[in-house]
Amino acid sequence: MEQCKMDRISELTRISRERELTQEETCERKALREEYLSEWRLGAKQTLDSVYIIDEKGKKRKLTK
Repeated sequence: MEQCKMDRISELTRISRERELTQEETCERKALREEYLSEWRLGAKQTLDSVYIIDEKGKKRKLTK
């Protein structure tokens, strides 16, 4: 996710602590959060897909779900 989008999420969160967000701001924040979480989940999945476990016998196997 681009840094400017992450900064916008933070800005909207800061604003929400000061006052009520408008409908447009609430929708924008929700969409940005969903995009961020989607990218985070993809990165986490890619990381876990490359993880291998070494068992007691020294045998290397892929991490399963």
